Amino acid sequence: MALGGNPIFNGKNFRGATQAPPVPQAYGQNYYGQGRAPGSVMDAQSGWMSQQQHMTNDQLQQMYNRPAAGPAETGRMTFDDVIVKTAICLAAVVVGAAVTLTVSLSLASMLMIVGALGGFVLALVNTFKKQPSPALILAYAALEGFFLGGLTRILDGMYPGVGLQAVIGTLSVFAVTLVLFKSGKVRATPKAMRFFMIATIGYAVFALINMVMMWTGAVDSPFGLRTSFEIFGIPLGVFIGLLAIGLAAFSLIMDFTSIEAGVRAGAPERFSWTAAFGLTVTLVWLYVEIIRLLAILRGDD
Repeated sequence: MALGGNPIFNGKNFRGATQAPPVPQAYGQNYYGQGRAPGSVMDAQSGWMSQQQHMTNDQLQQMYNRPAAGPAETGRMTFDDVIVKTAICLAAVVVGAAVTLTVSLSLASMLMIVGALGGFVLALVNTFKKQPSPALILAYAALEGFFLGGLTRILDGMYPGVGLQAVIGTLSVFAVTLVLFKSGKVRATPKAMRFFMIATIGYAVFALINMVMMWTGAVDSPFGLRTSFEIFGIPLGVFIGLLAIGLAAFSLIMDFTSIEAGVRAGAPERFSWTAAFGLTVTLVWLYVEIIRLLAILRGDD
């Protein structure tokens, strides 16, 4: 699994579920990672032998002809589980965003702040929680919807059309990265991981400095250093934005790698919520970077 990327997938619980070797199952055992005492195993085998003795030849033949139980039947994570739960999370984001797009601008701004702070807190809670909680994950998604909806309403009011363009851009990047990952042309190699870590740390330092300078009034631009400096006549924010979008896209590749590892390792089905949460976090980051880049480009017209 790709370590060093999304901290949600690198948490001890998800990583442990994907790296733990499969536990041999006694007859009738359906739970990942749960064993039985030796005596209990012998009792189960004895009971099974006793049941076989009372079956007819036709019943035994029908039983042996049945297909082997798949991951869904054994309570393990599948790609379908992740897809469905990710769709549910994104639906919660859309619902939250729809609320901020329909209320007054002042209330939408307040909801945006509540969503940003509340989403950050719940992101930390869900990241370090021992077991995934669907309720908390959906609450995080709804709060992020408040934040994204408020941000979109403000920027789309300044630069009409950037909201729809950002949605299309986010979906396009997601689709392209998924196709590249499935084709095997892009993988989270150790060399790429090292570059990703260095670039992410550098971007985080820049973002922190930029935020402090904006709060202290050192720069009066709405995007801070991103639009205060230019390189060959192009705002610095364009280069920073393209870098950030590239980092978010590669983070999706690492997310796909982690999910694939979880499915192959037979991680418990409940961790499909963790996978959906991780993908939602990355997609929120990607959307924010795209709409900000579009706003900077429109502001430079």
